[in-house]
Amino acid sequence: MFHLRTCATKLRPLTASQTVKTFSQNRPAAARTFGQIRCYTAPVAAEPFLSGTSSNYVEEMYYAWLENPKSVHKSWDIFFRNTNAGAPPGTAYQSPLPLSMGALSAVARAQPLVGTQTNVDKLVEDHLAVQSLIRAYQIRGHHVAQLDPLGILDADLDSSVPADIISSTDKLGLAGFQERLRVLTVGGFYGLDESDLDKVFHLPTTTFIGGQESALPLREIIRRLENAYCQHIGVEFMFINDLEQCQWIRRKFETPGVMQFTNEEKRTLLARLVRSTRFEEFLQRKWSSEKRFGLEGCEVLIPALKTIIDKSSENGVDQVIMGMPHRGRLNVLANVIRKELEQIFCQFDSKLEAADEGSGDVKYHLGMYHRRINRVTDRNITLSLVANPSHLEAADPVVMGKTKAEQFYCGDTEGKKVMAILLHGDAAFAGQGIVYETFHLSDLPSYTTHGTVHVVVNNQIGFTTDPRMARSSPYPTDVARVVNAPIFHVNSDDPEAVMYVCKVAAEWRNTFHKDVVVDLVCYRRNGHNEMDEPMFTQPLMYKQIRKQKPVLQKYAELLVSQGVVNQPEYEEEISKYDKICEEAFARSKDEKILHIKHWLDSPWPGFFTLDGQPRSMTCPSTGLEEDILTHIGSVASSVPVDNFTIHGGLSRILKTRGELVKNRTVDWALAEYMAFGSLLKEGIHIRLSGQDVERGTFSHRHHVLHDQNVDKKTCIPMNHLWPNQAPYTVCNSSLSEYGVLGFELGFAMASPNALVLWEAQFGDFHNTAQCIIDQFICPGQAKWVRQNGIVLLLPHGMEGMGPEHSSARPERFLQMCNDDPDVLPNLQEANFDISQLYDCNWVVVNCSTPGNFFHVLRRQILLPFRKPLIVFTPKSLLRHPEARTSFDEMLPGTHFQRVIPEDGPAAQSPENVKRLLFCTGKVYYDLTRERKARDMVEQVAITRIEQLSPFPFDLLLQEVQKYPNAELAWCQEEHKNQGYYDYVKPRLRTTINRAKPVWYAGRDPAAAPATGNKKTHLTELQRLLDTAFDLDAFKNFS
Repeated sequence: MFHLRTCATKLRPLTASQTVKTFSQNRPAAARTFGQIRCYTAPVAAEPFLSGTSSNYVEEMYYAWLENPKSVHKSWDIFFRNTNAGAPPGTAYQSPLPLSMGALSAVARAQPLVGTQTNVDKLVEDHLAVQSLIRAYQIRGHHVAQLDPLGILDADLDSSVPADIISSTDKLGLAGFQERLRVLTVGGFYGLDESDLDKVFHLPTTTFIGGQESALPLREIIRRLENAYCQHIGVEFMFINDLEQCQWIRRKFETPGVMQFTNEEKRTLLARLVRSTRFEEFLQRKWSSEKRFGLEGCEVLIPALKTIIDKSSENGVDQVIMGMPHRGRLNVLANVIRKELEQIFCQFDSKLEAADEGSGDVKYHLGMYHRRINRVTDRNITLSLVANPSHLEAADPVVMGKTKAEQFYCGDTEGKKVMAILLHGDAAFAGQGIVYETFHLSDLPSYTTHGTVHVVVNNQIGFTTDPRMARSSPYPTDVARVVNAPIFHVNSDDPEAVMYVCKVAAEWRNTFHKDVVVDLVCYRRNGHNEMDEPMFTQPLMYKQIRKQKPVLQKYAELLVSQGVVNQPEYEEEISKYDKICEEAFARSKDEKILHIKHWLDSPWPGFFTLDGQPRSMTCPSTGLEEDILTHIGSVASSVPVDNFTIHGGLSRILKTRGELVKNRTVDWALAEYMAFGSLLKEGIHIRLSGQDVERGTFSHRHHVLHDQNVDKKTCIPMNHLWPNQAPYTVCNSSLSEYGVLGFELGFAMASPNALVLWEAQFGDFHNTAQCIIDQFICPGQAKWVRQNGIVLLLPHGMEGMGPEHSSARPERFLQMCNDDPDVLPNLQEANFDISQLYDCNWVVVNCSTPGNFFHVLRRQILLPFRKPLIVFTPKSLLRHPEARTSFDEMLPGTHFQRVIPEDGPAAQSPENVKRLLFCTGKVYYDLTRERKARDMVEQVAITRIEQLSPFPFDLLLQEVQKYPNAELAWCQEEHKNQGYYDYVKPRLRTTINRAKPVWYAGRDPAAAPATGNKKTHLTELQRLLDTAFDLDAFKNFS
């Protein structure tokens, strides 16, 4: 190939750098092309027609030809084709022919010189090769980026260099570089020669490495690509299928000189590193034998988070909600959230007494809420760090739900005011499935928070597990690719690179409102905790870590060498923060009592008294005026918009609803409708989420109507009830329990004035969300003094549907209730039922009537405090003709019935009752049917326990005393080792002071919740009914 130089003034031979400079200065602004700038090897003296000012004219013609060959005369087109193919100008030039028809025809037929077509093809191939090279760096440059601060492990777990990247000499060594160049050039992948390194190529529109220059020598192209993609920042983004987003990222990382910081910014960064580093060193000096899960090895996290917050605040964000694991949590609380240092230090005092009821939690699990001025932007910002358990990543969906709620309540429909930042560990980010579930919610209409900034503290180790054993993917962050989130890997020992990446991440979120991941590739200076010995399992890594200079020292030395700060200024910054810590430590000794409520992550201003107590211990009637019930019923049985065609089957359902309303009766769906509708009237936002909740798993709800003729045209009648009602949100979720339940829990955290419900498709499926139930819902108030009123609707019932569609596992919820089965509470206490509710950790009910379901939903909001509500909802009762409630049981003055006593003939002659059966839920209807069939309505009384926990000791004592001659039996359709028996029996025995036995009528113990055989199911049901009504069944056990 010919040497690339340029066509410029008098076509003199120029160097490559002169070529670029001349071209960029003189060329008019125009769209980029793929043409080359060439220099001709023939002496200028041999081309007399190019002397003087004519060369300027030629150059202008050449630029015009580059943009559009047809814009110049055909003879000029031939000339430039020939010269670009390598012919000297004198040879390329052809004299004009006489202007005759024949001459014009000859010009039209004129062809470039023989043999130039091959050179033109080669020209195109060379440009395509350069474009491929640029693209290769954009796609795979991160694989050779220098990301590991220890220099011993490749962040992508692969030491090889991608086959289509030339890479720099400091990655391969000189010999390796030359060999790579040879393989990729001569007859190789790109077909370029080593001599082509000084040729100048026009840059495609898909790169910004040229800055203001439109063409660069190949050598400079490679150098700039290396600087952009193969240094301390590795950018993964080419999988994104949006051109605008890709171009945005290219501009941010490829533009020359883009990563520049002012001296003031560098000094701020140094000060933040001082605080981050010296905080951990202070804790280590004072409490060397305490676990604190310090940040050593990734001290840059603190300035990274503050940079994200600063940039987001600058872009208009008022509130940031954060979630993180335990590592570095105390540092984040101190230096990002700005928790008082003495409040943190006193947590290390083993003599500190707990002022709050409950278990409390370890210091590195606690949350915080704080509103302050952002010093960089001088704007108010609210920071909330959500409390979390040790179950890594479990808090992810909780943070998302809380963020969504805060956006909802402030009308932030685009995520411009409220945002989330999630911190992760590398092993957990790759290993925990909840990470994927959370990402999967990120762009769903009812779940999106319009972009989350994810920051991965990539220690390159998980406890003792090497990353090569911990993941199959190259990076721990690869899960983020499923939602087209760009991933910015960065060497944490380069603080300025980290700051730049964090700025870009914040700008990305503000620009596109999509998730983004910052992967801080760092190390863990200590073991898993400060007491752990990492040399057992990672000897080579920790030998290197022992030699590793801390990032603060490195950066301080750099700034001193640059003259940004001097050594005394640096030492003064350290002394200043050390003094702050010492003074706070002295104050911390005055703290004698630990108030967990001071660490609350979601305060509810105005809901409680100033000292955090309920404003009353009463609950008003949950009944409604009949005109309200009728109005809601009429809307529930109609289509409130015009020109809307519903399904014929749905028309019949709505007609049936209308008939029920006329008869002053409700079924299950109508009872729910009336509870929701009345709360909406009172300004209570309602959010119902879960799989298939819009229609209902059992096709009973139909809260979203679909036009049968117009795609995506829907109507939610619940939002057409009242002129100034609160909004109703009902949304089918993704096929996830863990992630979605966590999300709804977070949503319910934000405000006490909302009814947030999650419904399982079948109650059996809640166990895939067991972590949220066990770590957040059940003990949340005990651990973190954080009340939550979330409602779980769990379809439950033995109906022959098999082991996975029968049981919501009530035994598990009851086992986790915090009441004592052996202690009878003070039944004479005023408002005993409300006090019980206040003291419990959650409420567990199994309603047997639609009316009671209506009342318990309304009670959930009318109570002066909030507790989680677990409702075992029915399946067959949804349409059971006897499962109906009259309006009379829903009018003012009515309440939720914790116990529904016998009201038939047996209650009229209680002394004649031989057996008192206690039960809950659907089995009541099986029992009443069997009792009637056996004509035992006077001998057997049936009492329904609607609220299982807190246990209604007072009402059940009245029932037992009412039937003095009756033996007591608990009847359930679940197996004996499941269901309610083990919870109810000891409490019933305590209620009667163990005066009588409590017998059992139900299925035998079993491993599976239910049989899959219909005949077996019916046989088991008949056996339990026989036991329940055989008055001699328990004589042999007396």
